[in-house]
Amino acid sequence: MTVTPLGDGTYRVEHDGRAHLVYVAGPKDNRWAFWNGHVFRSSGEATDHRRRARAEVAHSLTAPMPATVLKVLAQPGSTVKKGETAIILEAMKMELPLRATADGTVKSVRCREGELVQPETVLVEFE
Repeated sequence: MTVTPLGDGTYRVEHDGRAHLVYVAGPKDNRWAFWNGHVFRSSGEATDHRRRARAEVAHSLTAPMPATVLKVLAQPGSTVKKGETAIILEAMKMELPLRATADGTVKSVRCREGELVQPETVLVEFE
């Protein structure tokens, strides 16, 4: 695997003959990486309030960082397949598509286009 920094938290990762762009942000004690529509966190615990809010939802998509909701593609009652884009956020001049992690039905959409959302905010709930 070869990792090449491209600047401002953007990296080109080459593995098995394929190249991927990975975006990394956050302080050293709470980094997140965005790759292929998925968000990965290195550490950092959610507050008790955020933990409780997420526990009440069987499956949801949350904001990985402060961002603006660019597009809402999922609508309440619609069905989604694993990997399907439900929300597109914009942060740090990049688009962040948030994809469903499992097949399901959209229970509710808790954001609207143009809204500024904070990290760990539940944006879409699934049943």
